[in-house]
Amino acid sequence: MSAGDRMQERTSIEELTSGVRPSQDRGDRGHRGDRGDRGQAAAPPGTGAAVIACDRLVRIYSTAGIEVQALQGLDLEVDAGELTALVGASGSGKSTLLNILAGLDTPTAGQARVAGHDLLAMSGGDRLAYRRSVVGFLWQQTGRNLFSHLTAAENVALPMRLARGRSQARGRARRSERALELLEMTGVGYCADRMPAQMSGGEQQRVAIGIALANRPAVLLADEPTGELDSESADEVFAALRTANAELGVTVLVVTHDPQVSAQVRRTIAIRDGKISTEVLRRAAADGQADVAEEYSVLDRAGRLQIPRDFIESLGMRDRVRLALEPDHVGVWPDSPGRGVKNTNEEGE
Repeated sequence: MSAGDRMQERTSIEELTSGVRPSQDRGDRGHRGDRGDRGQAAAPPGTGAAVIACDRLVRIYSTAGIEVQALQGLDLEVDAGELTALVGASGSGKSTLLNILAGLDTPTAGQARVAGHDLLAMSGGDRLAYRRSVVGFLWQQTGRNLFSHLTAAENVALPMRLARGRSQARGRARRSERALELLEMTGVGYCADRMPAQMSGGEQQRVAIGIALANRPAVLLADEPTGELDSESADEVFAALRTANAELGVTVLVVTHDPQVSAQVRRTIAIRDGKISTEVLRRAAADGQADVAEEYSVLDRAGRLQIPRDFIESLGMRDRVRLALEPDHVGVWPDSPGRGVKNTNEEGE
């Protein structure tokens, strides 16, 4: 291996364990706190306690003097133990949100907390420790998750070895044992001694789930984890995520542009124009048959509601709408001069 290759490998190792390139956090070395097994422990599933909480989150980028609002007052809560998908078109703000939750970016305004950690108040050293112990991250590109010169088991054990000073990082035997346990749980125990080149893309992503879970994070964030896989491999990856969610209680948030992913999770959140627009909740049917999926529009803390685009286009809504409060619902109508005149006359009578 050439000197350049060795440098690239070292860079990749630091990306895996910190989530950023070394140049972004070089000054943070040596500033690691002992966060415990899962950072600040999340509440048990089913308690309704939010492990991810965003309040009026804003992210503004400035490029060549032009400001772009990637997030526009976004509100979001994900309870501990949930398996949730975040879907949206390119440019909707979903990748920006994921980077903020992963500790890779800082919001411009608002509040964001993950497992009790205030993402706006953390120092550089706190942020590095947060990425190594509180959140696990799964990239879309398999080459960013695994190292070609390590076996599957060695890849999973590596984050534990690098998390010096923490109880689960002590002892090669214990690291190897946990690595094998995670590979078995994700359904790729048979790949333990294989190099990445000897595995399929789906197998590599399931190994990558084990890597992300190695240091017992409170939250697992996945960025388009099935974007480069065929449908069968994608189903296997989602099955592994569901198993990890059910057996370990880890909160899982999957970011994707594929709306069909809603069939794989209980809750699907849609983001549009930097704000949460709709949610799809899947519930078990009363008769024990197939799950029932219902779509809801989301009312944020400021009272804003995004009307589905096809509704707007169908009724020709623009600029202003008229509202009417009924006993059990709110009516919404497009602003129509004719309708306004008629109503005015009726009121005059």
